[in-house]
Amino acid sequence: MSKPLPSCHVLPGEPPLTVALCRSARARRVSLRLGADGRATLTLPARAALGPALAFLRAREGWLRDHLARQPPPIRPAPGLSIPFEGGLLRLEAAPGPVPCRAGDVLLVPPDPDRLAPRLETWLREQARTRLLAACDRHAATLGRRWRRLVLRDPRSRWGSCSAAGDLMFSWRLVLAPPAVLDYVAAHEVAHLERMDHSPAFWAVVARLCPGHAAPRRWLRQQGASLHRLRLDPAVSGA
Repeated sequence: MSKPLPSCHVLPGEPPLTVALCRSARARRVSLRLGADGRATLTLPARAALGPALAFLRAREGWLRDHLARQPPPIRPAPGLSIPFEGGLLRLEAAPGPVPCRAGDVLLVPPDPDRLAPRLETWLREQARTRLLAACDRHAATLGRRWRRLVLRDPRSRWGSCSAAGDLMFSWRLVLAPPAVLDYVAAHEVAHLERMDHSPAFWAVVARLCPGHAAPRRWLRQQGASLHRLRLDPAVSGA
């Protein structure tokens, strides 16, 4: 049995870099991945020793720092700053009372920084759920199909999925993108209720549900990574 891994490893330097560590039964070699959200992950095969893997990480430190330096800085919400929402921007303003609360292009948020991020994430998830429920119901009705449940997560490498049982999963970050992008992803996953593949027949279903889907699909390929710039987790060194 391989020893349990620590959750992360910190590369000293200026700044220090925190790299997540994980094992994968499917991995055949050690790999280093830098996500669109600026988080680095070192993946080890199931039985790989930690020492050589950390040596690999140190050898790739220059590559990692170079790519981090070229990434746009993360967006950490604070009163007076703006966050992406439905393809535009919402300006955050501190206010007491039941917040967040939207007033046009302004979003009233708690002045306490420890409460701001979790409450903002809850609000964004609620907005995403409302829009995705409506879109999935509309597209499913067009097909005469029914989905079973809808779950919101924050995956790093996909925007949605559909299980054989009819369970739909979406990234809540879709609410940050233009509405047409959210609608396309909803149509894409609902189309899997009819075709669990990516054959020409599947794409014909997508085109039926979402005419002109090429444009939002292209937007995701070109700009989707920017949705991960909004960081609602506590700041860590190297982030």
